[in-house]
Formats: sequence, structure tokens, C-alpha cells
Amino acid sequence: MQIDNLNITIVGLGYVGLPLAVEFAKKYRVIGFDIDMRRINELKNGYDRTGEIDRPQLTSVLSNSRTTFTGLLLTDNPEVMRFCSIYIVTVPTPITTFKSPNLQYLLAATKIIGNLLKKEDIVIYESTVYPGCTEEDCVPVLEEASGLTYNRDFFCGYSPERVNPGDKKHTIKTIKKVVSGSTPAIAEKIAKIYASIIPAGIYKASSIKIAEASKAIENAQRDVNISFVNELALIFDKMGIDTQEVLEAAATKWNFLKFKPGLVGGHCISVDPYYLLHKSQCLGYNPRVILSGRSVNDEMGRFVASKVVKLMIQKNILIANSKVLILGFSFKENCPDIRNTKVMDVIYELNDFGVNVDVYDPHVLRDEALQEYKISLLEKMPSFTNYNGIIVAVAHDEFKQLDFSFIKKYPIVLFDVKGIIDKELVHGRL
Repeated sequence: MQIDNLNITIVGLGYVGLPLAVEFAKKYRVIGFDIDMRRINELKNGYDRTGEIDRPQLTSVLSNSRTTFTGLLLTDNPEVMRFCSIYIVTVPTPITTFKSPNLQYLLAATKIIGNLLKKEDIVIYESTVYPGCTEEDCVPVLEEASGLTYNRDFFCGYSPERVNPGDKKHTIKTIKKVVSGSTPAIAEKIAKIYASIIPAGIYKASSIKIAEASKAIENAQRDVNISFVNELALIFDKMGIDTQEVLEAAATKWNFLKFKPGLVGGHCISVDPYYLLHKSQCLGYNPRVILSGRSVNDEMGRFVASKVVKLMIQKNILIANSKVLILGFSFKENCPDIRNTKVMDVIYELNDFGVNVDVYDPHVLRDEALQEYKISLLEKMPSFTNYNGIIVAVAHDEFKQLDFSFIKKYPIVLFDVKGIIDKELVHGRL
């Protein structure tokens, strides 16, 4: 099936959409659409605040013309997308405060595309959803907005994103891509389109629902595995046993899975299980393992905070109006991504104890932290001796290089969430 001369639109230019747009733009005409005008202007100037694409990569594919054979044209004007035949949706699919799927961005993007849809067009979704969402929730919106009929006039596909923010090794080109289509012929065409930019290969799922489900369980599985070691950390804390040492001993067996305890945030692991949970509950089944795992992981921030407070009390530190420094605010190491960061749970709990909290993170953009969480990050690394407690919450490379040997001379509690500091120096760790 011929795939030359394609006109592709990527809707949503975040951690997933931008790298995808850049790769496609090396071979095709690509429209990069985002409703955030500031994001569009930054990208036009060669700046990606997510850190996924560097300036040379971005500027090398930027195009100012819709007539060039290849290149990336950036816009916040939906009308510019009208001449495209392939639409790929990579918008956020978060959860609400009640832990239910929030499809507002997905359905809004779908309506925009529906208003532009032509016969033979293909809409491919990459956003994380529950099984059935593409055809049960999105297709009706496309049909209503376009006046066209699904699988007669237009077609759909689903190809789950597998981006790992901040990971320069496992990128779009090195991760096998799962694809699916609403008909066998469309599935084959979608497979060829992605195969043209992904050397790692393609796995063609038998249906859109299968592809949707595969994404949901990838992260649900990691969530459950991490919840197991987090629960072990809670148990071993009561026993006075070092969890890290237990895991190191157990890992000497060839088939032991060495997951580590920690704060489980981010755009996938802390969100996807709730999408699977929602769908299964709609069908009358209440998942016990998935729900239990989520419950454990959601408690870890409060546990870290309360543990630090207890350690401070043991050092006769007055808790009211004490000061604690948290090192790290992103949801993972060496990355500016603050989506669903569980460091906020630590902050909230410490504040409830009457503790004043400062946060420093060399990777996170201060304006984003302020806008999203009302947190004013410190501009530079402060003097540690100004604090009663220090929590190393994220394993940034910069923090691994810090010298904490001074800690023995001061009444300061040092808690290591990620196990990156010399055990002899810390007062507690997960």
C-alpha cells in the first residue's frame, strides 16, 4: 500500500507528540498542532521545555511552508490541518480528583479533527485510554462533527505511546510499536506508516481494543510490582529492617524482579491503572489486585513525611515551624516532568505537621511548578545547615554527587527516598 507523499497532523505537542512529529517530519509533510500558543512559539524558536528534543534536532525539521515535501509546520490554528489525511492524537488523558478518567482533552481534540475530517481520512489515537474508548467514546464524536460514517467514509487506529520521559536510550526509534486499525487494510497501512520511521519494528494487534488494553496493562503491571516492594518497605520499617539490603540479598536469585520502593507518580504508572479500574467497574467487576496496589503507592508520600517527622522528634527537634528541604520535584530522575509528582504528597503531609518546606530541583522549570502546584522552587541549591531535615526525593545525577558527610556534625535528619546516598550517612530510607 502506497504511503509516500503523506500529509500527517500530530495533535498535541508534549512529551509524546513532539518527538513523534520530529521523526515523521524527516520523511513527510507534518503539521504539529497544539492549542497552547506559548508552546508553539517556543518550538518555532527551537526551544523544547520538556527537554526531549534539542535545538539542532528541532530546527533541522522546522518548515515555514505547507508546500514543501518534508518538514514540520507548527500551528495553533486548526484550519491549517485541513489538507492532511492522517491525524495522530497525542493529547493528555489525566484523571480527575476523584480518580476517574478525564477525557476532556481527548474529546476536545477529537471534535476539532471531526470538523476537518474528509473521506478516506484516518484518525490514530496514541493517548492512554481504557479498552473500548476509541470506538465507544471518540468515534461517535468524529461521526457527529463530520457527518461521515465510521469504517465507510473514515477510519481509525490505535497505537499506544511508549515514551519514557528523560530516557535518551529508549526512544521512539528503539521501542517496538504496537499498532492497530479499524479494518485489516487500515491496520496494514498504519503499520507501514509507523514502520517507515521506527527501525525497532512493529507489532500489529488484532483489534483496537487489544492495543488499548496492552497499554493499560503495561503500566498497571509496573504499578503492582512497585506497590509490592513499597508494602515491604512499610512492613520492614516496623521490623527495623533495611529494605534496600533485603532487595539486594533477594536479587542474587536469577528470577527475582528487582523493583525498588519509591514515590510512584508521572503520566502513566500513577494514572493508567485507574483507566483499567474504571472500565472494569463499569462492567461489574471490582479489581482487587490493581486497586490494592494503587492504594499502597498513593500512601507512600504520607509515609515518607511522617517517618521524617518521627526521626526529627527522636533528635529532639521541635516540629512546629521546623524547616525541611526536599531535593527533587519531578516524578523521575534527570527529567523536568512534574505530572502527578508524588513529592506533593510529602509536602502536604509535612505542612499538616506544621513544617515549613523548601524544594529545589535543577531540572524542573520554576514557572511550571508555580502554575501547576503553586510551589515556588528555590532558584539555587541552599545551605543545608539552614534546615532541620533533608529529604532526597528524586535520584537526579546532581544529587548523587552531593557530599553529605557534614550531616554527622549537625542535628539534621537526612532521609533518602531513592537509596542513592551512603547508608552510613542517612537516618532513614525506603
